[in-house]
Amino acid sequence: MTALNQLNRSIMLKTDTTKITILVDNQAGAGLVAEHGFSLWIETAERCILFDTGQGGALEKNADVLGIDLAETDMLVLSHGHYDHTGGVSLGLRLAAKTSLYCHPGAVHPRYSVRNGMARSLRMPLKAMRALDKLSWEQMHWVQQPLLLTETVGLTGPIPRETEFEDTGGPFFLDTKGLRPDPMDDDMALWIRTDSGLIVCVGCAHAGLVNTLNHVLGLNKGMRIRAVIGGFHLLQAGETRIDQTIAFLQTLALDRIVPCHCTGDHVIAELSNAFAESCCPGEAGIVCVF
Repeated sequence: MTALNQLNRSIMLKTDTTKITILVDNQAGAGLVAEHGFSLWIETAERCILFDTGQGGALEKNADVLGIDLAETDMLVLSHGHYDHTGGVSLGLRLAAKTSLYCHPGAVHPRYSVRNGMARSLRMPLKAMRALDKLSWEQMHWVQQPLLLTETVGLTGPIPRETEFEDTGGPFFLDTKGLRPDPMDDDMALWIRTDSGLIVCVGCAHAGLVNTLNHVLGLNKGMRIRAVIGGFHLLQAGETRIDQTIAFLQTLALDRIVPCHCTGDHVIAELSNAFAESCCPGEAGIVCVF
């Protein structure tokens, strides 16, 4: 971002303002493309962050309609390595050639969904991995521990698995025969500090939403979480997990819950019932200003 653009952004966004736009989601507003995938455009007074990139087909089209210039991306963050979050990586890096990319090393590993003996690849597309290979060492950041991106924005790094009722959310494996479960060690979230609390952005929360939010709280002692936005990956969860997740969220007294992508329609309905005033189901085109 040029010095002039940075100055203009600081003028448009107060120092205590964060603007988050859903760029890609399974649902989309009028004139936008829906896609099984997820991407957020995060604007603070300091940085423009592209969080995940969807499968790639909807990213540029939706950005154009929403008036978002992907060339202004300062940082590209990948929540994990699945294709529906990394398919637009090559596009993002082509448009913003000097951007920095942040992900866990495990994001590039082969991985599969195995059902009834049939394996389906979920790995990062080859085109995206080739784009990563072209990055300089100064641009490529492998995240294996909590990391501050700016004074107010951070990454969780790998998330400890502490709850007994949460799992990765699906039949995920590191081999085609389904013998080696994929622990999804690359799953991580992004958090933003504001004067009124933390905003947490998750891609799929494969580490478990409760595990994720507890880890964020541990990294930001004394702060509350005011909002969470992203995919909660509860579409295959049983009632026990759903009930315990909702009960935990109730203890946080969140101002805003924006379930997206892989949360599951039935779970979104339950969240809407439990949090009538704070739950806003996500779709591409929704803008959240904090």
